[in-house]
This record gives sequence, C-alpha cells and structure tokens, in this order.
Amino acid sequence: MNKIILFLKSIWRANPKTIYFNFKYLPWQQAIHFPIWVSSNTVLHKTKGEISINTGLKTGMIRIGYGNIGLFDKKRSRTIWEVSGTVIFEGNTDIGHGSKIVVGQNGVLSFGKNFSITAESTLVAFKKITFGDDCLISWDVLFMDTDFHPIMNANTEILNPPSEIVIGKSVWIGCRSVILKGSTIPDGCIIAANSLVSKKLTGENQIFGSQSLHVIKQNIQWSKYE
Repeated sequence: MNKIILFLKSIWRANPKTIYFNFKYLPWQQAIHFPIWVSSNTVLHKTKGEISINTGLKTGMIRIGYGNIGLFDKKRSRTIWEVSGTVIFEGNTDIGHGSKIVVGQNGVLSFGKNFSITAESTLVAFKKITFGDDCLISWDVLFMDTDFHPIMNANTEILNPPSEIVIGKSVWIGCRSVILKGSTIPDGCIIAANSLVSKKLTGENQIFGSQSLHVIKQNIQWSKYE
C-alpha cells in the first residue's frame, strides 16, 4: 500500500490531471494502471459521460495533449476536452497537443487501434464518429457530424439532423481538411490537404483531393511508420 501511495504522489506532483481523469472515468481496477495520460496544457471543460477501453491496459497507452509539432507554440497550445457522451478506445491512441474533443450527451466517439492526431485538430461528435485501426490525422483537421443549428421546413420538420461519420482502417487525412456529417472514407485511403468531404466515398486504397473531391490516384499504399 505504501508503494501505491508513493506512486500516486509522484504522479500528482507531475500532473494531477492524469490522476483525476483516470479515477473520474475508470473503475479502480483500471484506473490504478493509469492507461490515460493527460497533459498539463489540457483544459477539462466537461468530464461527463463515460470512457470505455476495449483492450488490455498499459500505462500511458492513451495520451491526450502531448507531442511537439514545430509549427505550433507548444507552451500556448491548449487541448480541450468537453465530453458529455461516450468515448471508446480500442487500443493505443495519441491525441496531439492543441486538439479539441467535443462529444455531446448522445454522441459517441470511437478510436481504433494505433490512432493518432499530430496536433491542433477538432472532433465534434453529437451522433457518432468512428475511426478504424491505424488512422493518422494531420493538423487543423475538422470532423463534425452536426450542423449545431437546426434547419426546419414549413412543418417544423428538421432537415439537417446529425449524421454519422465513418472512417475506415489505415486512413490518412491531410492538414486543413474538413470532414462533415454523413461522410464515409474507405479503408486505405488518403485525403489530400485542404479537402472537403461531405459524402460517402467509394473505393479502397485511393487518394481523394480538392474541394470537388475527385480521385487523384488509385491502388496506393501508405504506412504510418517510417
């Protein structure tokens, strides 16, 4: 017991947010492993809802707000956590510094194994956003499955409800892209920088790009690892 207390004290001195976050969301048997590390620059706006980790636990396997992308001022780059719904982790996850995670009360955000955001991207899930395994998200990418403000017809029927976003396995999304509600990106695809996705794409292992989102290359392969 003394060793556990000393361990907790050392983590608290290093970063109390990590202790708070793990014991807020996880049962004791999981929290004591500290599978989630939360950087001191992370702003915890809302810590409601629930977190599920559907894999074996390792200390620091999920990292929120870390990294050091030279394009941004790391000291002033603040990660935002504003969650009222459900966040699911299937394995190792790296949410880079300055990223914003927003999940509404009825929203679900699911990360596949070996997911990573380099920095400064935003995920807004009010219905459901799902990522497959081995996805890589560059900086300044926006995912949003809702329009926030309802548009209604003459009968007050909502014309623009939230709609699920599905990202396949081994998908790489380039910087400053926008992924809107109802989008599907198939396995093995690359979305070129500054692209707009607002529909279901078809065809695996392709490069899609530009605002008109046409196919640039087919039968491609890429790797997260050098």
